[in-house]
Amino acid sequence: MSERPRLQRFLSMSGRASRREAERLIVAGRVRVNGRTVMELGSRVGEQDVVEVDGQIVRPRDLRWIAFHKPPGILTTRGDPHGGPTVYDILPEEMAELRYVGRLDKPTEGLLLMGNEGGLANALMHPSGGVEREYRATVRGVPPAEAAERLRRGVLLEDGPARAMRAGVEATGPDQATFTLVLTEGRKREVRRMMSAIGYPVIRLLRVRFGPIELGDLPSGGWRALTDEEISSLRAASRATQAKGGEDGSEG
Repeated sequence: MSERPRLQRFLSMSGRASRREAERLIVAGRVRVNGRTVMELGSRVGEQDVVEVDGQIVRPRDLRWIAFHKPPGILTTRGDPHGGPTVYDILPEEMAELRYVGRLDKPTEGLLLMGNEGGLANALMHPSGGVEREYRATVRGVPPAEAAERLRRGVLLEDGPARAMRAGVEATGPDQATFTLVLTEGRKREVRRMMSAIGYPVIRLLRVRFGPIELGDLPSGGWRALTDEEISSLRAASRATQAKGGEDGSEG
Protein backbone atom coordinates (compact mmCIF):
# COMPACT_ATOMS: atom_id res chain seq x y z
CA MET A 1 0.00 0.00 0.00
CA SER A 2 2.23 2.79 -1.33
CA GLU A 3 -0.32 5.64 -1.02
CA ARG A 4 -2.15 6.87 2.07
CA PRO A 5 -5.78 5.96 1.30
CA ARG A 6 -8.76 7.48 3.00
CA LEU A 7 -9.85 5.51 6.04
CA GLN A 8 -13.08 4.25 4.46
CA ARG A 9 -11.17 3.02 1.41
CA PHE A 10 -8.64 1.27 3.66
CA LEU A 11 -11.49 -0.59 5.38
CA SER A 12 -13.00 -1.53 2.03
CA MET A 13 -9.63 -2.72 0.69
CA SER A 14 -9.14 -4.84 3.80
CA GLY A 15 -12.40 -6.68 3.20
CA ARG A 16 -13.82 -5.55 6.54
CA ALA A 17 -16.69 -3.57 5.01
CA SER A 18 -17.93 -2.01 1.82
CA ARG A 19 -17.08 1.66 1.30
CA ARG A 20 -20.53 2.77 2.38
CA GLU A 21 -20.54 0.45 5.41
CA ALA A 22 -17.09 1.73 6.34
CA GLU A 23 -18.37 5.30 6.32
CA ARG A 24 -21.16 4.33 8.72
CA LEU A 25 -18.67 2.63 11.03
CA ILE A 26 -16.47 5.72 11.11
CA VAL A 27 -19.32 8.17 11.74
CA ALA A 28 -20.61 5.88 14.51
CA GLY A 29 -17.26 6.15 16.33
CA ARG A 30 -16.45 2.45 15.98
CA VAL A 31 -13.07 2.98 14.26
CA ARG A 32 -9.80 3.84 15.97
CA VAL A 33 -6.44 4.74 14.45
CA ASN A 34 -3.41 4.33 16.68
CA GLY A 35 -5.69 4.12 19.71
CA ARG A 36 -7.67 7.26 18.89
CA THR A 37 -11.26 7.26 17.72
CA VAL A 38 -11.51 8.82 14.28
CA MET A 39 -14.87 10.08 13.01
CA GLU A 40 -13.71 12.18 10.05
CA LEU A 41 -14.36 10.55 6.67
CA GLY A 42 -11.46 12.36 5.02
CA SER A 43 -8.83 10.93 7.38
CA ARG A 44 -5.96 9.08 5.74
CA VAL A 45 -3.94 6.14 7.03
CA GLY A 46 -0.52 4.75 6.14
CA GLU A 47 1.35 1.48 6.40
CA GLN A 48 2.51 2.12 9.97
CA ASP A 49 -0.91 3.05 11.35
CA VAL A 50 -2.86 0.58 13.49
CA VAL A 51 -6.54 0.56 12.53
CA GLU A 52 -9.19 -1.08 14.71
CA VAL A 53 -12.91 -1.68 14.26
CA ASP A 54 -14.82 -2.52 17.44
CA GLY A 55 -11.48 -3.25 19.10
CA GLN A 56 -10.26 -5.68 16.44
CA ILE A 57 -7.21 -4.82 14.37
CA VAL A 58 -7.87 -4.53 10.64
CA ARG A 59 -4.94 -5.33 8.37
CA PRO A 60 -4.58 -4.34 4.72
CA ARG A 61 -5.15 -7.03 2.17
CA ASP A 62 -3.03 -7.44 -0.93
CA LEU A 63 -5.03 -6.18 -3.89
CA ARG A 64 -5.50 -8.65 -6.68
CA TRP A 65 -7.05 -8.26 -10.10
CA ILE A 66 -7.18 -10.84 -12.88
CA ALA A 67 -8.53 -11.18 -16.39
CA PHE A 68 -10.31 -14.50 -16.88
CA HIS A 69 -11.53 -16.01 -20.15
CA LYS A 70 -14.87 -17.54 -19.19
CA PRO A 71 -15.72 -20.59 -21.30
CA PRO A 72 -19.28 -21.14 -22.56
CA GLY A 73 -21.50 -23.29 -20.33
CA ILE A 74 -19.97 -21.92 -17.11
CA LEU A 75 -22.01 -19.89 -14.62
CA THR A 76 -20.84 -16.52 -13.28
CA THR A 77 -21.99 -17.03 -9.72
CA ARG A 78 -20.75 -18.16 -6.32
CA GLY A 79 -22.70 -21.37 -6.44
CA ASP A 80 -25.46 -23.08 -8.39
CA PRO A 81 -28.21 -24.88 -6.41
CA HIS A 82 -28.48 -27.32 -9.32
CA GLY A 83 -24.79 -28.16 -9.19
CA GLY A 84 -23.75 -26.50 -12.43
CA PRO A 85 -20.08 -25.54 -12.89
CA THR A 86 -19.13 -21.98 -11.95
CA VAL A 87 -16.14 -19.75 -12.63
CA TYR A 88 -14.90 -20.55 -9.12
CA ASP A 89 -14.76 -24.24 -9.98
CA ILE A 90 -12.28 -23.45 -12.75
CA LEU A 91 -10.09 -20.92 -10.96
CA PRO A 92 -7.54 -21.90 -8.27
CA GLU A 93 -8.94 -22.14 -4.76
CA GLU A 94 -7.03 -19.09 -3.54
CA MET A 95 -9.06 -16.94 -5.94
CA ALA A 96 -12.34 -17.71 -4.22
CA GLU A 97 -12.24 -14.25 -2.60
CA LEU A 98 -12.26 -12.45 -5.94
CA ARG A 99 -15.44 -10.76 -7.07
CA TYR A 100 -16.52 -10.75 -10.70
CA VAL A 101 -17.18 -7.42 -12.40
CA GLY A 102 -20.25 -7.78 -14.58
CA ARG A 103 -21.70 -11.24 -15.05
CA LEU A 104 -21.63 -13.10 -18.32
CA ASP A 105 -24.61 -15.40 -18.87
CA LYS A 106 -24.06 -19.14 -19.16
CA PRO A 107 -23.61 -19.48 -22.94
CA THR A 108 -21.59 -16.26 -23.29
CA GLU A 109 -17.81 -16.49 -23.24
CA GLY A 110 -14.93 -14.08 -23.03
CA LEU A 111 -13.41 -11.49 -20.72
CA LEU A 112 -14.42 -11.43 -17.07
CA LEU A 113 -12.58 -9.08 -14.71
CA MET A 114 -12.27 -10.27 -11.12
CA GLY A 115 -10.75 -8.54 -8.12
CA ASN A 116 -10.89 -8.03 -4.37
CA GLU A 117 -11.33 -4.24 -4.42
CA GLY A 118 -15.04 -3.80 -3.89
CA GLY A 119 -15.21 -0.04 -4.34
CA LEU A 120 -13.51 -0.18 -7.72
CA ALA A 121 -15.69 -3.09 -8.84
CA ASN A 122 -18.85 -1.17 -7.94
CA ALA A 123 -17.70 1.95 -9.79
CA LEU A 124 -16.88 -0.01 -12.94
CA MET A 125 -20.33 -1.62 -12.96
CA HIS A 126 -22.33 1.49 -12.10
CA PRO A 127 -24.98 1.99 -14.79
CA SER A 128 -24.31 5.73 -15.08
CA GLY A 129 -20.58 5.26 -15.62
CA GLY A 130 -20.52 4.55 -19.32
CA VAL A 131 -17.66 2.04 -19.08
CA GLU A 132 -17.43 0.36 -22.48
CA ARG A 133 -17.97 -3.35 -23.06
CA GLU A 134 -17.02 -4.69 -26.46
CA TYR A 135 -18.53 -7.87 -27.91
CA ARG A 136 -18.30 -10.04 -31.01
CA ALA A 137 -21.68 -11.57 -31.80
CA THR A 138 -22.03 -14.29 -34.43
CA VAL A 139 -25.61 -14.42 -35.69
CA ARG A 140 -27.76 -16.51 -38.00
CA GLY A 141 -28.44 -14.96 -41.37
CA VAL A 142 -26.67 -12.39 -43.51
CA PRO A 143 -27.81 -8.89 -42.49
CA PRO A 144 -28.01 -5.88 -44.79
CA ALA A 145 -25.67 -2.94 -44.29
CA GLU A 146 -28.32 -0.95 -42.41
CA ALA A 147 -28.54 -3.58 -39.62
CA ALA A 148 -25.56 -2.06 -37.79
CA GLU A 149 -27.11 1.39 -38.17
CA ARG A 150 -30.28 0.12 -36.48
CA LEU A 151 -28.19 -0.98 -33.50
CA ARG A 152 -26.52 2.42 -33.33
CA ARG A 153 -29.87 4.24 -33.54
CA GLY A 154 -31.31 2.00 -30.85
CA VAL A 155 -33.98 -0.65 -30.45
CA LEU A 156 -36.82 -0.95 -27.98
CA LEU A 157 -36.52 -3.78 -25.45
CA GLU A 158 -39.02 -4.81 -22.78
CA ASP A 159 -37.04 -2.84 -20.16
CA GLY A 160 -36.59 0.26 -22.30
CA PRO A 161 -34.58 1.49 -25.30
CA ALA A 162 -31.04 0.21 -25.87
CA ARG A 163 -28.41 1.20 -28.38
CA ALA A 164 -24.84 0.44 -29.27
CA MET A 165 -22.25 3.20 -29.02
CA ARG A 166 -20.57 1.58 -32.01
CA ALA A 167 -21.61 -1.35 -34.17
CA GLY A 168 -20.44 -2.88 -37.41
CA VAL A 169 -20.40 -6.11 -39.38
CA GLU A 170 -16.96 -7.68 -39.05
CA ALA A 171 -17.40 -10.73 -41.29
CA THR A 172 -20.05 -12.58 -43.25
CA GLY A 173 -20.46 -16.16 -44.43
CA PRO A 174 -23.04 -18.09 -46.47
CA ASP A 175 -25.58 -18.15 -43.65
CA GLN A 176 -24.13 -16.18 -40.74
CA ALA A 177 -22.35 -12.94 -39.85
CA THR A 178 -20.25 -11.53 -37.02
CA PHE A 179 -21.06 -8.15 -35.51
CA THR A 180 -18.81 -6.02 -33.31
CA LEU A 181 -20.76 -4.02 -30.74
CA VAL A 182 -19.67 -1.57 -28.05
CA LEU A 183 -22.16 -0.98 -25.23
CA THR A 184 -21.91 1.09 -22.06
CA GLU A 185 -24.50 -0.64 -19.88
CA GLY A 186 -24.56 -3.96 -18.07
CA ARG A 187 -28.19 -4.89 -18.65
CA LYS A 188 -29.24 -8.52 -18.54
CA ARG A 189 -28.65 -10.36 -21.85
CA GLU A 190 -28.59 -6.99 -23.58
CA VAL A 191 -26.62 -7.98 -26.69
CA ARG A 192 -28.71 -11.09 -27.31
CA ARG A 193 -31.95 -9.17 -26.93
CA MET A 194 -30.78 -6.36 -29.20
CA MET A 195 -29.77 -8.77 -31.95
CA SER A 196 -33.07 -10.64 -31.66
CA ALA A 197 -34.90 -7.32 -31.89
CA ILE A 198 -33.43 -6.70 -35.36
CA GLY A 199 -34.11 -10.29 -36.44
CA TYR A 200 -30.66 -11.91 -36.11
CA PRO A 201 -30.43 -14.30 -33.12
CA VAL A 202 -27.01 -14.84 -31.59
CA ILE A 203 -25.35 -18.23 -31.97
CA ARG A 204 -22.07 -17.25 -30.31
CA LEU A 205 -21.23 -14.27 -28.10
CA LEU A 206 -17.75 -13.27 -26.97
CA ARG A 207 -16.80 -10.29 -24.79
CA VAL A 208 -13.41 -9.05 -25.96
CA ARG A 209 -12.98 -5.90 -23.86
CA PHE A 210 -14.17 -4.36 -20.61
CA GLY A 211 -13.13 -0.73 -20.24
CA PRO A 212 -9.39 -0.49 -20.97
CA ILE A 213 -8.73 -4.24 -20.52
CA GLU A 214 -8.70 -6.51 -23.57
CA LEU A 215 -9.12 -10.28 -23.79
CA GLY A 216 -6.30 -10.59 -26.32
CA ASP A 217 -5.06 -14.13 -26.91
CA LEU A 218 -5.96 -15.42 -23.44
CA PRO A 219 -7.18 -19.02 -23.98
CA SER A 220 -10.62 -20.19 -22.92
CA GLY A 221 -10.51 -21.12 -19.22
CA GLY A 222 -7.24 -19.24 -18.75
CA TRP A 223 -6.47 -16.27 -16.55
CA ARG A 224 -3.71 -13.75 -16.00
CA ALA A 225 -2.89 -11.16 -13.36
CA LEU A 226 -3.46 -7.58 -14.39
CA THR A 227 -0.37 -5.39 -14.48
CA ASP A 228 0.01 -2.33 -12.26
CA GLU A 229 -0.55 -0.17 -15.34
CA GLU A 230 -3.78 -2.00 -16.15
CA ILE A 231 -5.05 -1.63 -12.58
CA SER A 232 -4.25 2.09 -12.75
CA SER A 233 -6.23 2.32 -15.98
CA LEU A 234 -9.21 0.68 -14.26
CA ARG A 235 -8.98 3.24 -11.45
CA ALA A 236 -8.94 6.01 -14.05
CA ALA A 237 -12.09 4.52 -15.59
CA SER A 238 -13.57 4.34 -12.10
CA ARG A 239 -12.89 8.03 -11.46
CA ALA A 240 -14.54 8.89 -14.76
CA THR A 241 -17.55 6.84 -13.67
CA GLN A 242 -17.82 8.65 -10.35
CA ALA A 243 -17.56 12.00 -12.11
CA LYS A 244 -20.59 11.04 -14.21
CA GLY A 245 -22.56 10.13 -11.29
CA GLY A 246 -25.62 -1.31 -8.36
CA GLU A 247 -25.64 -4.32 -9.16
CA ASP A 248 -25.93 -5.56 -12.71
CA GLY A 249 -27.63 -8.51 -14.30
CA SER A 250 -26.00 -11.12 -16.50
CA GLU A 251 -24.55 -9.29 -19.45
CA GLY A 252 -24.42 -10.53 -22.99
